[in-house]
Amino acid sequence: MNDPQPTESTSIMTIRQAQNTVDDWIKDIGVRYFSELTNLAQLVEEVGELSRIMSRTFGDQSFKESEREASLEDELADILFVLICIANQTGVDLTSALGKNLLKKTKRDKDRHKNNPKLQ
Repeated sequence: MNDPQPTESTSIMTIRQAQNTVDDWIKDIGVRYFSELTNLAQLVEEVGELSRIMSRTFGDQSFKESEREASLEDELADILFVLICIANQTGVDLTSALGKNLLKKTKRDKDRHKNNPKLQ
């Protein structure tokens, strides 16, 4: 079993290692996975928190005093954690899924973005 405690080595890992590390953490510290629907709700909540930071950092809104400590890095990591939980509990190998998805996008969009005048 992998050590679920964060270490310096967890800052550089493959997607597969991340899935294994999250699984170990859930089993050792989190007790069990939340239900798939609860994790979906958690994912939506975390994306909302990311949206708040993005709209205040890069958009026209300003931070409330209580939001000053918000961290883009932490919210992205929260989203990744919950996404990995959903993948683990539904049997999705994210390494394989991402590879297949990139191949699909490459085939579909090979010239599309190059020929988009909005991106020139």
